[in-house]
Amino acid sequence: MARGLDLTGKRFGMLTVLGRTSQNQNGCVLWRCRCDCGSEVLVTSKRLRRGTVTSCGCRRKTGFRGIADITGRRFGRLVAVSPTPRRDKKGSVYWLCRCDCGNELEITENALVYGNYRSCGCLKQDLQREITNRLHRIDGTCVEWLEKRKHRSDNRSGFRGVFLLKNGKYRVSIGFKKKRFYLGVFGTYEEAVAARLEAEEKIHSAFVRAYYLWRAYSDPLPEEERTPLEFNVEKRGNEFIITSNVELFTDLPSRKAQ
Repeated sequence: MARGLDLTGKRFGMLTVLGRTSQNQNGCVLWRCRCDCGSEVLVTSKRLRRGTVTSCGCRRKTGFRGIADITGRRFGRLVAVSPTPRRDKKGSVYWLCRCDCGNELEITENALVYGNYRSCGCLKQDLQREITNRLHRIDGTCVEWLEKRKHRSDNRSGFRGVFLLKNGKYRVSIGFKKKRFYLGVFGTYEEAVAARLEAEEKIHSAFVRAYYLWRAYSDPLPEEERTPLEFNVEKRGNEFIITSNVELFTDLPSRKAQ
């Protein structure tokens, strides 16, 4: 072995090289290595580099003979550090993994290889924050949610804002800017859905149209020159009263020309 070759700090399977010793075996220098299990062992550089020795022997003792060695492999944000004695019901070995964020956790080899885990959970949190940051909110109301209105899975009637009562009738309501407006009780499902859709057109759809008019007007302007969008809803009797400054943005072409 070349005298200048230094293996100190390098990993070979479960072994981390601590340093060179003065001892040799058949003319090959022995290196002191620490296994992930905590034991230390002396190994020649030839056996380390060829991969014939990857642990202090604990793999054989704990039944790891023949398992796939994924030490050091990356799976998303996770890096496989070392196998543990644990196995799942299918016999897949649990590996100690280190996430890029610094957390450590044990995950089965199958879950890693098949992509079931890509982080300790921080990736999902980051993606959720990224999605949240992409949403546009006005006074707590999300424009994208109103544009892509969906049925709630926990709604027994099958339609948003329409709730089946014990007497067989349907109670209807609609929410906007953290307020809920009661629309009435209807004898048939069709009447209830029609009342809800009419309210959505008057409130939600009108708000979305106002938002995009405001965006078209405001986006080209410096932040300090932008006028905040106002869109408020009040219910008086059976009528919705909407107050908005959207008229400021309806003459967009003439304003841009100024």
